[in-house]
Parts: sequence; structure tokens; C-alpha cells
Amino acid sequence: MQVAGKVAVVTGGGGGIGGAIARALVDEGARVVVADLDAAAAGTVVDKIVADHPGAAVAADGDVSKTEIVTDLITLAEKEFGPVDLYFANAGITGTPGLGADDAAWDLSLDVNLRAHIRAAQLLVPGWVGRGEGYFVSTASAAGLLTQVGSATYSVTKHAAVGFAEWLSVTYGDRGVKVSCLCPQGVNTKLLFPDDSAPDGLADIGAKAVTTAGEILEPAQVAADVLAAIDDERFLVLPHPQVLDMYRRKGADYDRWLRGMRRYQASLQEG
Repeated sequence: MQVAGKVAVVTGGGGGIGGAIARALVDEGARVVVADLDAAAAGTVVDKIVADHPGAAVAADGDVSKTEIVTDLITLAEKEFGPVDLYFANAGITGTPGLGADDAAWDLSLDVNLRAHIRAAQLLVPGWVGRGEGYFVSTASAAGLLTQVGSATYSVTKHAAVGFAEWLSVTYGDRGVKVSCLCPQGVNTKLLFPDDSAPDGLADIGAKAVTTAGEILEPAQVAADVLAAIDDERFLVLPHPQVLDMYRRKGADYDRWLRGMRRYQASLQEG
């Protein structure tokens, strides 16, 4: 799909990958609703965009895991720009480390990292099928392919996000709905380097696993990779190419891969 002239909604757009995707879309001629739980952050991203592209973006806030908020975003996009062509389910949280996560922590991770994608698709896909065109972009993680040491809630929900994106593509890919799934490793964002980070056992190990696994990319590079995938209508977006090699080794010998991950976790705990 060519994004020029299209209308997009980007969640988690108040900075990081989402903010970079919003900017890249507008630079290529799209018009964008930038949504974030942090209204001020979304507004800052939009202010920078419209300084160069007047009228090409608007900001919105709200919890995008809630159906009514996603409905409001779609309505806003339609009012300002026209029917939504692309939806970027990019909002995400790191979750809670270990088995100490209670039901509330699991529900929060499931709501933000998975159910937000499902609810958006439920609202948009029927219309896209009717129009014969639409594009859903899911931000998952390399953890959704490989599993990240540390946070069970993060790894499990990111696996689920990959699975839902695959299901969307299988079910609707021949009916005009295209799907891409973004699975990066380390990216220089607040999700990886939070301002209020503090030592926390397994959480520290999870962060160390990401930062030692390969290059930490800038959000603008990831956004460029996402737009290239949309242009190619390619499902899997891997800004870190080594993820595919690791994924292949995992599939070739699961038990060997699990043993290797246990050794890797132990090395992080010792370091």
C-alpha cells in the first residue's frame, strides 16, 4: 500500500516508535491521528509534525485498550481527514516480572498488548472488507517470537499479539486487508529506558537481555522499516535481522534453544 493520501491512526504515538511512525507517515503524504495515554506527549509530537505539515495531524488521548476510546479515535479521524485506511496498534507496556504478577497485572498487559489490537480490528476490519482495502499494523516484539527472560506478562502477550496478527492475515488477507507485524529487539525508547527505572531483579535481567542482544536502534530507523514493509505489503517487520536467524534456530531444535536461553539467563544473573 502507498501511504500517500491515506488516513492513519497511530496509538502509543506520544514518542518512541509510535511518534516516529506518525512523523514518517506524514512525511510520505498521509494524515494521522496521534493517540497516547499521555495527552501532552501526543500534543508535542503533533506540534512538531504540523510545524512542517500544517493540518496533517491531530492529537488525541485516552486508554486505547477500551473499545469506546478506539471508537472515538476512528470518529475523530473520519471527521478530520476521512475513513481510516491504516491502524497502528502500537501502544504497549512492559508488564510485571516473574510469577509475582497478580490478576490485575495480567489483565492490564492483556488489555494493552493484545485486547487493544483485537478491539480495533473488530471495529475496522468489517469496513475494510466492504471497501476492499485496509491495513493493520501490530507492534509486537522479538519477545513475541523468541520469548524474553524476565517478564512473563510481556512475553506471553507479545506472543499473543503475533498470533492475532497472523490470524488476521490468514483470515482477511485475500479480502483486501493487509497486515504487518513489527518485532524489534532493542529500540531507544522509554519502554526500554524508563525515566523512573530502578533495580528490580528479573526486570533488570530482562532489560539487560535486550541491551546485550544486539544494536539499540533509533525509533526513526524502525519507522522507516515499517513503512518499507507497508509499501511491500510484507507481514513480518524485523529491524534487527538477527532475530530471524534466532527464530529459525529455535524452530529447528526447540529443546536446544530452551537450554541455551536458560544458560543465557544464568549469565545475565551472574553479570
